[in-house]
Amino acid sequence: RGLGGVNKRIRRLGIFLLGCYVALFAMLNYIQVLEADDLNDNEFNARSTLENLRRPRGTIETADGVVVARSVPSDDRFEFQREYPEGDLFGHVTGFFPVNGNATGVERQYNDQLAGQTFEQELRSFADLFVDRDRTGNVTLTLRDDVQRVARDQLGQRRGSVVVLDVDTGGAVALWSYPSYDPNPLSSHDPEQARAAFQFLDPTSGQSPLRASSYQNTFFPGSTFKVVTGSVGVQSGRVTPEQPVYPSVSTYTPPQTTRPLSNFAGEVCGGTLFTILAQSCNTSFAQMGVETLGPDVMVDGAASFGFNQVPPIDLPGAVESRFPVDFADNLPALAQASIGQGDTSATPLQMALVAAAVANEGRVMAPHVMKEIRDGEGAVVEDEPIDVWKTPLSPQSAATMRQAMLGVVQNGTLTGVGAIPGFEVGGKTGTAQTGRDTNNTWVIEFVGPPGQKPEYAIAVVVEDQGADETGGGVAGPIARAVLEQALAGDGG
Repeated sequence: RGLGGVNKRIRRLGIFLLGCYVALFAMLNYIQVLEADDLNDNEFNARSTLENLRRPRGTIETADGVVVARSVPSDDRFEFQREYPEGDLFGHVTGFFPVNGNATGVERQYNDQLAGQTFEQELRSFADLFVDRDRTGNVTLTLRDDVQRVARDQLGQRRGSVVVLDVDTGGAVALWSYPSYDPNPLSSHDPEQARAAFQFLDPTSGQSPLRASSYQNTFFPGSTFKVVTGSVGVQSGRVTPEQPVYPSVSTYTPPQTTRPLSNFAGEVCGGTLFTILAQSCNTSFAQMGVETLGPDVMVDGAASFGFNQVPPIDLPGAVESRFPVDFADNLPALAQASIGQGDTSATPLQMALVAAAVANEGRVMAPHVMKEIRDGEGAVVEDEPIDVWKTPLSPQSAATMRQAMLGVVQNGTLTGVGAIPGFEVGGKTGTAQTGRDTNNTWVIEFVGPPGQKPEYAIAVVVEDQGADETGGGVAGPIARAVLEQALAGDGG
C-alpha cells in the first residue's frame, strides 16, 4: 500500500507537469500564431522594426509606370532606406515607413505584401530555401501620375482636394489634397530628424498636412448634395421630370419656424427637377426634402449612397460622411440638411462616389487605390478589388439624374465652365457657407463619350474662398482641366 501511495503521487505530479506543459505549449502557439501580427505591428517591437528595415520592400508605382516608393541600399545598420521620388505628390497615398512608429497609407495597408510576409510569400520563401529569389510584392496603384500632377497644379496653394474615380471600377485615378507632405524626411533613419519632421507637421491638428482632406476631412457639401436629394426623390417615385412643380420664389419658410431659407443672392427660381437642379434652387430642394420626401425617406436615401458609413477604401483612416439620422421633429434642420448645409457633411471622396453612382447606372463601386500586386518575377498575385458597395438607384432613376446633371452643364451653373468638346459632361456646383465670411466652393461631375456610359467622376472642393465666390467659378475650371488630362491620357 505504501508503494501504491507513492505511485499515485507520482502520477498526480506527472499529470500536473503535463498540464503545465500543455498550457505552456498552447500559450506559445497563441503568441506565435494568433498574436503574431499584433506583435509584429507593435511600434515598440524593436526586433520586428529592425528586421523590417533590414530587408528590401517592394516598389509602389502608378498606373502609368512612375515609381513613387522604393527601397535603396543604405550604409547604416538598417541596410535599406525607403525613398519617395515624387515627394509630396503621393504622400497621402503611399504614406511613409518610419524607423519608429507605424507606417501609414499604402505602406501600412499593404505592408505584408510589400515586405514579402503574406502566407503565400512565406510559403514560397520556404520552397525557395536554396534559391536566392526576391519574394517582395510590388504594388501598382490605380492612380495616374499625369492626372495627379494636373490636380496639384490646378489647385495650387489653395486648401482643398481633388478626387477622380474610374466609374466602372471605383479605382482612384487622382487623390490630391493640399497641403500635402513629403514622406522622405519622415522615413529618415535619423530618429531625431524624423521626429522633428513629424512635429513640424503639427500631427494633432485637424488641419495638419498629414491628414488627407480628400478622405479624412468632411465639409458642408452645399448644393452638390442636391444630387442626393434629387436622386432620393426620383428613386422613391415621388419626384419625376414632370412633377412636382415647385413654386418660383426667392425664399422658403419650413414648418416649425418663421425664419425663411433663401436662394443664392436672393434669386427667384423654381419648377420641375431638371430646372431646379440646373438653377440650384435652395427653396425647391429644401421643400423637396421636407414636404415631398420627409425625414425617414431622406435618412434612408442618404444612407443608400454611403452616408453615415466609412467607405471601404483601402487606405487607413478614412472617415464617414454625415447626414442627420434623427431630426426629432426638427423640419427646419431637415430643410438645411437637404441642401447640404446644417449638420450635413461629406468628404470629397463621398461626393465623387455620388457622381459616380449616377454615371454608373446607380451602382456605387467600392473605392480603392490598388490596381494589382506582382511578385519579383512580374506575375500578378493580387488583382484589383472591384466590388459594388452600394446600389442607391435603379438604372432608370440613374438615367433620369444623369440627364438632370447634363442640364447643369448645358444651361445651368456650369454653362461655359464644365463643357469639354467631344464629350458629355454632367455636374453640379456647390457653394457652402462656412460661418467665417468665406465659402467652400465645390463641383462634382462625370464625363464620357456622347451617348455612352461616362468614364470618370470627379469631386473638387476649394476651401475658404471669398464670400462672393462660387463652385462654378472656382472649382469648375479645376475639374475641367483634370478631366481633360484624364481623357487625354487614356486615348480619349
